[in-house]
Amino acid sequence: MAKFSYVAVEADGRKAAGTHSAANRAAAEAELNSRGLRIIQLNDKKSFLQAEITPARVKREEVMHLSRQLGAFVRAGLPLIEAVHILGTEAKNTSVRRMMSDVEEGLRRGEKLSDCFNRHPKIFPEFYRGILRSAELTGRLDTVLDQLARYLERDIEARRKIKSALIYPAVIAVMSVVTVVILTGFVLPRFEVFFEGLDAELPWETRFLLETGRFVTRWWWALIAAAVALWALVFAILRTNPGRRLRDRVVLRIPMIGLTIRYALIERFCRVLSSMAGAGVALPEALRVAKESLRNRVYMQALDDVGEAMLRGEGLAGPLARTAVFPPTAARMIRVGEETGTLETQLEVTARYYEGELDYRLKKLTALFEPAVILVMGGVVGFVAIALVRAMYGVFSQVEI
Repeated sequence: MAKFSYVAVEADGRKAAGTHSAANRAAAEAELNSRGLRIIQLNDKKSFLQAEITPARVKREEVMHLSRQLGAFVRAGLPLIEAVHILGTEAKNTSVRRMMSDVEEGLRRGEKLSDCFNRHPKIFPEFYRGILRSAELTGRLDTVLDQLARYLERDIEARRKIKSALIYPAVIAVMSVVTVVILTGFVLPRFEVFFEGLDAELPWETRFLLETGRFVTRWWWALIAAAVALWALVFAILRTNPGRRLRDRVVLRIPMIGLTIRYALIERFCRVLSSMAGAGVALPEALRVAKESLRNRVYMQALDDVGEAMLRGEGLAGPLARTAVFPPTAARMIRVGEETGTLETQLEVTARYYEGELDYRLKKLTALFEPAVILVMGGVVGFVAIALVRAMYGVFSQVEI
């Protein structure tokens, strides 16, 4: 007998939840229905030994391929249930297989595809589900699935560019820190005994490094405790809305980096809003979903004001220009779309424009960041090396005298 957990509504409208044992899912549904329960959710309930310790994570690349394949199957005339069954059977990721099995069962119960995807918000973002919901109403499911796949592909590519731009400087920084730790923690203490035996006066650079090494060796536990306490404090602050807003505001004001992040946020906003507008989603709802996709409290607060102004009949471009977080160029391009009735097209053009600007800023930032990291870390390593050389030279000079 298999065990299932369920959430249902009783005949009097009260919500009920619990577990039920049955031979299979169909039998469990039939038995619960016979008890007068209208099933909202029915899931397999696994034992402790069957449960996965770390469920496989569904990457955006998998969602992109899934959208593209599902769109191709629908375009080819394959029934949606059969298409979902094939994709679920062929999926290598256990989380995807489980999710597609749940979607298939929902479709067999007569639910819409968007309603089935709504039960998996960690896999499908809100904008994805909103666009899909509108596509079902307009009968453009295959076209919209292709659009979603292309958007996810562009989003993945943008994230990949940002990560690749940070890899080389990060490697240099880590190697430099490791070098300094080895020199200060292992090399200098060996020389300290040698210096003390000669009773020679050491230069200030060497004395500074030796004292630093002694302090770290003696109080390493306190430093670790302070670092953990500081991390916990920062984590607690960032759990609050004011803390997140302060973090986002500070990040946007960092020279060079802040402007790059602004371009990335504007590109994503225009891309999501264009996709949703093209799928026939009402502009206020599209604006709300596009706002939630940014995850930056400064921009989200500004777009709340834009949404209120738009409901008052002020349009989109004017309120965006007044926020001071959207450049005049973006507002002007969107205004052209509003005036000519080509808002979806202009949003896509604006997204492509800022995608190009983002690429340029990333290349420029990488070109400046790499030599800066090399200079800083080279200066630190050089300071340690000079301290050792000056100490050796000073000791031998005093011994000769």
